[in-house]
Amino acid sequence: MNAFNVAYGDLRIVVVEDDDTLRDDVLVPRMRQYGFALVPMRTAAQLQASLLEAPPDIVVLDVGLPDADGFALARSLRESWPTMGVVMLTGRGETADRIRGLTEGADAYLSKPVDLGLFAATLHSVARRVQPARFGPRAPAWRLDADGWCLMSPAGANIALSKTERRLLQLLMDKPGRMIVRDAIFRHLSPDPDDFDPHRLDSLIHRLRRKVQKASAEDFPLTCVHGEGYVVL
Repeated sequence: MNAFNVAYGDLRIVVVEDDDTLRDDVLVPRMRQYGFALVPMRTAAQLQASLLEAPPDIVVLDVGLPDADGFALARSLRESWPTMGVVMLTGRGETADRIRGLTEGADAYLSKPVDLGLFAATLHSVARRVQPARFGPRAPAWRLDADGWCLMSPAGANIALSKTERRLLQLLMDKPGRMIVRDAIFRHLSPDPDDFDPHRLDSLIHRLRRKVQKASAEDFPLTCVHGEGYVVL
């Protein structure tokens, strides 16, 4: 089972992207594997026409559309549909562009080339905001016990944790659905993060997954975003 495998069948997500290969051959088919049905569009005009018929729950926008400025479009969507989710997916990855996108009203700003696991995690997080009654915190769920020394599965399995595993999961599970970057994990696990061996984190994650798999037949939703960090859903 995929960590993101929940029922999004009637959640309407539109992706407005003029790169036909990225849109039709990558994003739309690959997101089906994560439970999302994306409606592909190439232009802002197509989006505007669809808004009159059935406003989407989430819109994924490129900044450089052939017939509109993505920043201005994000601002217009936020003003007209305050509860709509807006995710910007663009090749413009400068900090100033990220700040502008979030200021204009985007819930998230992702740069190309995007890690598909991170993209799916972002859609999952935004879905929880736009339809909290359906996609809010799931119960039962993976959780830590009161003192954090034991990981508890939805079916009731208990997995004892080492000191380092406990610190790692407390960080990741405190912000479910949000990616924690590797540098933040290094700082959390070590008083001297500059001397922390990155391979140590990879080994820690590997051993933890094996321990959970041995103790429980359930899938622990700990996902790696390649080269960036980790997210628990």
